[in-house]
Amino acid sequence: MLTIWEILVYALLVLVPLLVWLAVIARAVLRPHREPASRVAWVAVIAALPGLGMLFYLLLGETSIGRKRVARTGEVLDSLPSAGSFSTDCDPQHQPSIPARYAPLFRLGESVNGFRPVGGNTAELMTDSNSGIDSMVADMDAAVDHIHLIFYIWLADNNGLKVVEALKRAAGRGVACRAMADGLGSRAMIRSGHWKEMREAGVKVAIALPIGNPLFRAFHGRIDLRNHRKIVVIDDRVTYCGSQNCADPEFRVKPKFAPWVDILVRFEGPIARQNQYIFIGDWMADIDEDLRFMLETPIVCGGKGFPAQVIATGPTIRNSAMPETFETLMHSARRRLLITTPYYVPNESMQGALCAAARRGVDTTIIFPARNDAWQVAGASHSYYLELVKAGVNIHEYVGGLLHSKTMTVDDNISLIGSANMDRRSFDLNYENNILFCDAELSATIRGRQEQYLESSNPVSLDDIEAWPIHRRFWNNLLGMLGPVL
Repeated sequence: MLTIWEILVYALLVLVPLLVWLAVIARAVLRPHREPASRVAWVAVIAALPGLGMLFYLLLGETSIGRKRVARTGEVLDSLPSAGSFSTDCDPQHQPSIPARYAPLFRLGESVNGFRPVGGNTAELMTDSNSGIDSMVADMDAAVDHIHLIFYIWLADNNGLKVVEALKRAAGRGVACRAMADGLGSRAMIRSGHWKEMREAGVKVAIALPIGNPLFRAFHGRIDLRNHRKIVVIDDRVTYCGSQNCADPEFRVKPKFAPWVDILVRFEGPIARQNQYIFIGDWMADIDEDLRFMLETPIVCGGKGFPAQVIATGPTIRNSAMPETFETLMHSARRRLLITTPYYVPNESMQGALCAAARRGVDTTIIFPARNDAWQVAGASHSYYLELVKAGVNIHEYVGGLLHSKTMTVDDNISLIGSANMDRRSFDLNYENNILFCDAELSATIRGRQEQYLESSNPVSLDDIEAWPIHRRFWNNLLGMLGPVL
């Protein structure tokens, strides 16, 4: 017969885990800024796999970057000059002229970072990844004051080392060089001798979101919240934006998916100041160096040019900012909408916006890579194909490598390029940077590149999707259900 103490011990052994389990479920339900589908998915995971589910949720279920990081970022941004003041420094003739029907797009963009659209910009679409890096290096070799850059992935390959050597040369002639790389995506470069050589040559280097000890890092915020931005600013007048990391297209860390097919645009004009602002915010959040003076100098305006606006999102910015941007652009389309993205795990409203564009008669096309380096994301993406095709969306799969380009063109007038994917990571977890611009000529050039992608793509028809075996459809839909968790 059990004693009272033995009964109490057994009761505690059952009751305590049960209470912890219920507490984690309650935490998932009560977590703010989360879609109902995400809450349901996490509750299902915790309920189905009590032990592992609780562990996964505590490690990956919340978009916490750490209280200290949030506080530090807030202090830095509060100390910087008003982001909205940049557009007032140019002559009135260089202020942006935006058609009334597109003005709401830029007002939404302004609500994200406070940046107003600025005019007087020119741009050039790079031919490919190698020519883009060569153009960066040429601009670095011509720099006279400073070079600032952030990359999510920086490899010690041919292109990566070209940038390393350009920075060392610039620092050697007295140019202030600041280089930042993500602690996870660029860990090989950070641990290499090249990182030390840059520092010794006078380049100031910094790690964005350093990992430190992985076991302890989880207690200070999610380890997979990353700085996914790709920003280069030279002398406060030239900036680069796109999907291009600092690496060869062969991308030797994942060679079987190569080549990586990216897009990169070189901008010149006042828009560089907005990317400068984002860089300085990231730099000062990790490095104790006051760079506010660089945002207080007058913006140098060129001649006539198009209006553009930086939209930079991340876990310390409202979590709806990136999907709202994508959806608003989709809803604004009247004639043509063409999108490229390597990763597609949308929320319900984005999927609905894309379907609605096709249903109201917009020529709507989206291009994915035929082979994806993230199998779970590829499966989840496929779960959305049937609804898209039935709504009239033209789906194509690129077969010339891994299409990593993130682009959207609207009615051949408005375009968005940058680092953000159409998936939950870009919505909730990663720091991203994008540029929205209104220019028929540059949009036509971007559209031309998208048409080249189409030429190397295969269409996906309703018959193709319905021919998928039942086990494939089951697997895709299962991954799609877990999309909020992925």
